[in-house]
Amino acid sequence: MADSFMGKAATMEIPINSNGETLAEDDSLEQDLQQVMVSGPNLNETSVVSGGYGGPAGGIIPTSSIKGPAIRFNPQYVDRRSPPAPNCAPVPGAESQPTDLRMKSRGQGVGLVSSQSAARMITNQNQTGQTFTGSGMHHSNSNQNMSVEEANRGVAVEKLDSVKKWGINTYKCTKQMFSERFGRGSRTVDLELEAQIDVLRDTKRKYESVLRLTSALTSHFYNMVQTQQALGDTFADLSQKSPELRDEFGYNAETQKLLCRNGEALLGAINFFVSSINTLVNKTMEDTLMTIKLYEAARLEFDAYRADLEELSLGPRDAATMVRIEVSQQQYQVQRDKYERLRSDVTIKLKFLEENKVKVMHKQLLLFHNAISAYFAGNQQQLEQTLRQFNVKLKPPGSDKPSWLEES
Repeated sequence: MADSFMGKAATMEIPINSNGETLAEDDSLEQDLQQVMVSGPNLNETSVVSGGYGGPAGGIIPTSSIKGPAIRFNPQYVDRRSPPAPNCAPVPGAESQPTDLRMKSRGQGVGLVSSQSAARMITNQNQTGQTFTGSGMHHSNSNQNMSVEEANRGVAVEKLDSVKKWGINTYKCTKQMFSERFGRGSRTVDLELEAQIDVLRDTKRKYESVLRLTSALTSHFYNMVQTQQALGDTFADLSQKSPELRDEFGYNAETQKLLCRNGEALLGAINFFVSSINTLVNKTMEDTLMTIKLYEAARLEFDAYRADLEELSLGPRDAATMVRIEVSQQQYQVQRDKYERLRSDVTIKLKFLEENKVKVMHKQLLLFHNAISAYFAGNQQQLEQTLRQFNVKLKPPGSDKPSWLEES
């Protein structure tokens, strides 16, 4: 049995360094530790040999079937085995070991120091539970999230303030409106301007009536012109098919065609009149009325803030009330400036509207009169002269009809 043990021992490998010296057991463990630190243990493919290299195959025990404590790293061992750093004070209780060729051949000056620092980082990570590699990313993400939250919070606060201001303004204006309606509150009145506004609204209603009636006249007259054109075509066809009445049908056909041409000229004049009235009523007057609506809303807000200021002025004069009076005074001044500005705009627009209305209606009424008179008098030359005088362009015959491409 002793011979067998000696034979197995003779075949065991003895580690030797570059100087021919045998490595100590601690050095072998240190190499194993470095290998574990670099690549990590692979216990699933490792086996434990119970005997020497010459032993039977049955002596090999797979480690996957062995259950025991996990491998733990001892940083004190690495600190004890590592050489002291240059220009550093020695640690009390630590043994100083000279750096020899064996340490240089293993790369102790470079590689082991990095592996030791990595080992310390792993140990500190296990103790503190912190992740070193992603700390900067976590801080940047948290900063971005905080900035986004602050921006959203600022937008929400701004919206809340605007809703609050709108609610207060609506409440004050509604209170003032009901007070005026029930005769409990006072309102600011500009008698001259209010009279002009009433005249404008009444004028607009009457012009809308004129516009509606002239549009109906245009529609009816257009149907009459189309009927005259069809009647003239029928008379012309009968004059060709009735030799005994050719002259009579021919005269009537020419008369209807002449009336149709004059009717088309009158339609052009009436359409020009309707278009000008429509522009005056639905654009010029409507624009002035929109400014008047803004003026009336500003007047209501002005009276609401004025009533609020008067109510505060009649109350007690403590510190809090004085602050509220000062704020109300500023709001009252803002509303007063807005009211004065819109009142000036309404006055200017009413003046220009009156001048424009007189100029436009003078031209359009003269056109309407001359065209109607010339048509029913049968004066074709005067009718054409009236159209040239007012720059009325007639559409060519058949322009309203769709082309044969559109019909197909």
